[in-house]
Amino acid sequence: MNKLFLTAAIASTLLGCTGTQQNKDSAETPAAPELTLSWKTDTSFTGSESTLYDPAAGVIYVSNGNTKAGEKDNDGFISILNTDGTVRDLKWVEGNLHAPKGMALLNGKLYVTDIDEVKIIDVASAAIEKTVAIDSALFLNDLATDGQQLYFSDSRAGKIYSMATDGNYTAISTTNPNVNGLECHDGHLYALDGEGLKKFSNDGSYTQETINTEVTGGDGLVILNDSTFVASRWHGEIFFIRGGETTVILDTQAEKSNTADIGFVADKNLVIVPTFLKNEVAAYELKY
Repeated sequence: MNKLFLTAAIASTLLGCTGTQQNKDSAETPAAPELTLSWKTDTSFTGSESTLYDPAAGVIYVSNGNTKAGEKDNDGFISILNTDGTVRDLKWVEGNLHAPKGMALLNGKLYVTDIDEVKIIDVASAAIEKTVAIDSALFLNDLATDGQQLYFSDSRAGKIYSMATDGNYTAISTTNPNVNGLECHDGHLYALDGEGLKKFSNDGSYTQETINTEVTGGDGLVILNDSTFVASRWHGEIFFIRGGETTVILDTQAEKSNTADIGFVADKNLVIVPTFLKNEVAAYELKY
């Protein structure tokens, strides 16, 4: 949902699928990409699975309630964080949420996957205004938008769907094993699945091309430009993909700290990491 273009003298900010990305002077680019811990919350969350930055409001949404990620136990909730890591509203929306995961913002609505449904939350009133049941869904996961419509993944079914803002949906791909993380950039949909990072054509046929085979089973995806990506893998790894080079820039497996569906605060270059079973959210400054 974010783009980054480097120029020789100036930095410009461009609109991505759900956010913006701050550019940096190429002279400041370090020899290797790196993440440095900026802040970490306490453990007040419960199964923190996904984070999403809202550049208009300057806040971070966090989906929670995933300790039993496939059960309809009504313990899910959406939190709001400030960009310095302080909690603005721990349970901004709760009730009729079970295991909310991926999120996307479009036209004042927060769309959230919830096992076999998509919940549509009116941001102004902080209320679920519509629930869209997805026929034959097994395990809905990530969500993204291109600014016109929504896309969401069903990891266990290996499917990707598109959905209009009125809730009408259709399967656009059924051949993506363990598909999870989705993002949009320049009219193209991108997906992380069991085979790697895929790019889909924007001609309506959604023909897919594998552009990276090193990050398999990926969870969260940030797009900096059409050849530069940050991708997480749930069990504790974050990767920086630039062209044909893939680098591990964070490994928290030893601490048993998960790296689930990451978000990105563009104007601060912060990668926002929900730690799932650690019940925290951490922010790392990205330099590259």
